Amino acid sequence: MPRSRQSAKQAGSRFERSIADYLKEVTGDDSIDRLVRRGSKDCGDIANVKIHGHRIALELKDVAKTDLPGWTNEAKVEAKNYGALAGFVISKRRGTTDPSKQWVFGTVSELVALITGEPQEGQ
Repeated sequence: MPRSRQSAKQAGSRFERSIADYLKEVTGDDSIDRLVRRGSKDCGDIANVKIHGHRIALELKDVAKTDLPGWTNEAKVEAKNYGALAGFVISKRRGTTDPSKQWVFGTVSELVALITGEPQEGQ
């Protein structure tokens, strides 16, 4: 039986809460939380995730069909809107609710930005 729009939104909210709480716990940063929606200037789903003082945009997905090109493009736009160094996608991994075992996706230029601390051309 397919999910209704309401049950899909609830699943997405639970997934976001799970990831935000996990990141808060493992980093010790109490400012990490679900991000308030900003309309057309979406900045991702989790606020205050940083690496070496740089913001990271995180787009979370709890869906059945994978769309890596669309998702990574969305994360790139959200990173720009958020003033973030890079944007990544965290996708629900079927068969586990453990936040540490979910999938993370991004482009190589996003990875290079993390390594160098500098946004990469083409991001």
